[in-house]
Amino acid sequence: MNASQSTQGGGAPRRVAVITGASVGIGAAIAARFVADGAQVYGLARRPCPVAGAIAVEADLSDISAITALIERLKGELAEPVELHLVHNAAVMPQDSVVDLDADEVERALRINLVAPMLLTAGLRPRMAAGSSIIYIGSTLSEKAVPGRATYVASKHAIVGLMRSTTQDLFGAGIHTACVCPGFTDTEMLRPVLDADPALRDAVLKMVSFGRLLDPKEIADVVAFAAATPAINGAVIHANLGQRES
Repeated sequence: MNASQSTQGGGAPRRVAVITGASVGIGAAIAARFVADGAQVYGLARRPCPVAGAIAVEADLSDISAITALIERLKGELAEPVELHLVHNAAVMPQDSVVDLDADEVERALRINLVAPMLLTAGLRPRMAAGSSIIYIGSTLSEKAVPGRATYVASKHAIVGLMRSTTQDLFGAGIHTACVCPGFTDTEMLRPVLDADPALRDAVLKMVSFGRLLDPKEIADVVAFAAATPAINGAVIHANLGQRES
């Protein structure tokens, strides 16, 4: 299947979503939401996107040359500007600190968490018609920090800056952007950690006003809202059920 198969009647721009990290968790939920809303979805990940109706695209976002090839493929399939919703979800979280880190792991994480979104935005901009959106997935740690996650915290702070720069650099283009910052979400990454440590799970749930983890579908709903709402251009949206301030 290629982009030409989703052309809408009357010559209206096609609605396309490109989502990174779409194989599991929040990314897969976002892909499913856009498919349900009638978009043609490209799910980018190292593993296949499992969402029925999405186009799975193998992508190693730590490899600059692979990103370049990916951009050329997508530009070729789209061929002309469309209503394109680009969701930068992929991220890795190395365990490191400012005094205990591995330079290679830091560099790899920053390529995935920060450089890849920059390159994909720049590369796909020519295919983004007015009405498109660029949604960055941040974190509660986009505006605070915890010990032992220095690279991740730094990259998620940087994502907020990148989103705000996107707002300024695309001023007047009819393309809006926002950063959605999920709280504790029931994903394949977090669930095993909490299941292995009941005390930690209890502590985490006590930090959340509703006393539960978020469902990835709830984050997907917020992303869908952000993608459809130009009024929030430049906004940071915290989707965390309310967390206790510390």
